[in-house]
Amino acid sequence: MSVLSNRVINMATSATLAMAAKARELRAEGKDIIGLSLGEPDFNTPDFIKDAAIQAINDNYNSYSPVDGYVELKNAIITKFKRDNNLTYDLSQIVVSTGAKQSLANVALVVLNPGDEVILPCPYWVSYSDIVKIAEGVPVEVKTSIDTDFKMTPEQLEAAITPKTKMLWYSSPCNPSGSVYSKEELRALADVLVKYPQITVVSDEIYEHINYVGGHASMAQFPDMYDRTVTVNGVSKAFAMTGWRIGYIGGPTEIARACNKMQGQITSGANCIAQRAVITALEANPSKVQYMIDEFKNRRTLILNLLNDIDGFVCNNPDGAFYVFPEVTAFFGKTLNGVTIKNASDFAMYLLEHANVATVTGEAFGNPNCIRISYAASKEQITEAIKRIKDAVS
Repeated sequence: MSVLSNRVINMATSATLAMAAKARELRAEGKDIIGLSLGEPDFNTPDFIKDAAIQAINDNYNSYSPVDGYVELKNAIITKFKRDNNLTYDLSQIVVSTGAKQSLANVALVVLNPGDEVILPCPYWVSYSDIVKIAEGVPVEVKTSIDTDFKMTPEQLEAAITPKTKMLWYSSPCNPSGSVYSKEELRALADVLVKYPQITVVSDEIYEHINYVGGHASMAQFPDMYDRTVTVNGVSKAFAMTGWRIGYIGGPTEIARACNKMQGQITSGANCIAQRAVITALEANPSKVQYMIDEFKNRRTLILNLLNDIDGFVCNNPDGAFYVFPEVTAFFGKTLNGVTIKNASDFAMYLLEHANVATVTGEAFGNPNCIRISYAASKEQITEAIKRIKDAVS
């Protein structure tokens, strides 16, 4: 009999982290693996942010930080929300956490009761479903397709709502599809949600600045949704600060205070040095990191051109983030190099073992017909990786 809880036994391992670990294992065996599985910018954190961290160390920031974040950082977040999203929050509505993943977990734990349903448009980020389950909620998957750029329609949303629906979670730009909801598309979803005041919306906007169409839209910008929306963001992606572990929310005061209470019993405040550096990051004009966005856009063009030249890969044109999410059902049922491909997981593992390229199965994101390929890698690596894939499936 296991000493472990059913909670952890039934929890899935993060597919992105598992594939990265497998790739590291193969590299240790001497294999030349190109990793296109992790959602991590391959840029260094900008120097002006690193300088702020060094200054914080020299200024002897080494004590416990406030549970919900330094006031100066919360003010910087308030300014950022107003500048970039036209959202007005006060200090009581902001909570800083150890990464946006903790922000999401906090919200789930303080809002959900056992049996509450959470609508997840598929594909969704790998951790959404398990975070909901940890909070004893029930994930309700809404299937989308490449034909609609993997975006949920108002009709699909309405059909998924039941008396038990408590929340809707989505990301825009989306991980893994790169899809971006326009203001008009969000308004159409909001027109459904206004009929169901019991539903709280979690809008994950961590890829906000990695947007190739401009005009990022937030659900909370609509007055009739503002008091029902928790906006989640952080600095991991746009500022290349994945390891600094700072995320934050802006949302209803009642939820923010509850997140503060929850966090106070689990981790307390986030890293003090990282918080001081993030003040500098958020106070800067977003144009200071535009060079990264421009490079990601060039890589998107490159990888789409290369993938579209491979029979069997069907790609749409993602408007944000740094992923492509090609449909690969043409390979299902085929035998390649003696390996029979039954599903996306088989295909991703085949590419790792026979092309030496690490991707992630779409099954982990709620879409079993696709794989996720990150183009947060150099153009040389991307070119070589797709060449290997093409050779392996030809």
